[in-house]
Amino acid sequence: MSAPVVVVVGAINVDLVVAAARLPGPGETVVGGGVQRHGGGKGANAAVAAARAGAEVLLIGAVGADDTGAAALAELRADGVDTAGVAVLDGVPTGVALIVVDDHGENQIAVGAGANAAVEAEHVRETLRTVLPRAGCVLVSTEIAAAAVAAAVEAAAAAGVRCVLNPAPVVPVVAQLLGHGPVLTPNSTECRHLAALVDADSPAEGVAPPGARALVARTGAPVAVTLGGDGAVVVVPGADPCPVPPLPATVRDTTGAGDTFNGVLAARMAAGDGLVAAVRTATAAASLSVGHVGARTGMPHAAAIAAALATP
Repeated sequence: MSAPVVVVVGAINVDLVVAAARLPGPGETVVGGGVQRHGGGKGANAAVAAARAGAEVLLIGAVGADDTGAAALAELRADGVDTAGVAVLDGVPTGVALIVVDDHGENQIAVGAGANAAVEAEHVRETLRTVLPRAGCVLVSTEIAAAAVAAAVEAAAAAGVRCVLNPAPVVPVVAQLLGHGPVLTPNSTECRHLAALVDADSPAEGVAPPGARALVARTGAPVAVTLGGDGAVVVVPGADPCPVPPLPATVRDTTGAGDTFNGVLAARMAAGDGLVAAVRTATAAASLSVGHVGARTGMPHAAAIAAALATP
């Protein structure tokens, strides 16, 4: 049986990570022990997570025609990600993220978009045209140009392919795409921002984070809100919110946990799982990922996820 096909449309970065005792405040310098380099970008990270979870993955995005971009693509291919949909652009640098991680695993991240801001809508449409007939899920993140985000969600909807839209960051184009019914995967802060973006009230709502039920009622699009150490909650039209607890975890670095969640969610949705079942598996994978430093280092393979879910 062939693997489920996931198409990821999103950013490709190189992460430069400094581990320090604590995160810096405004105008403050903190000193760590050294700098580590990791592959990064929400699109690329999620693509790796989906591939390790057992999906066949095609990544659509862009890198610069530089050594950094070449190394980023080589790392992705080594993890089984098909990079044929990645444009290599002259005169534009590959995206870079600057990350500080403290002793509790919390982080601060600043991103230089580089080639990610130059991903063209027509490139997305043309690449999707060839792969959508065999795709089970399209996963889109918003660190790339708004027109490219819109092209991906619209193409998936037109083809009747399940779509996950990770609104990180929350950008205005997201509000324009909610009518296509993608599964939204904000964290609790992004959920509030989304509710404000579509002018939905966002009071506290029991197990659902502020804004979640109002957002679903206003848009009709299902929402799976990630809650960090508290797991996730799924909110769909006409049903009570469904909390999904995390697995016990030793936290060393939360960088990439959300990307792990989204990649595994897309892989399981492509395989035919219902939303709650897919969120349960994705939450387990995210719990496993935080025990290692680096966005991709701790991303688990399918066997490890299955073993964790089977543990009483």
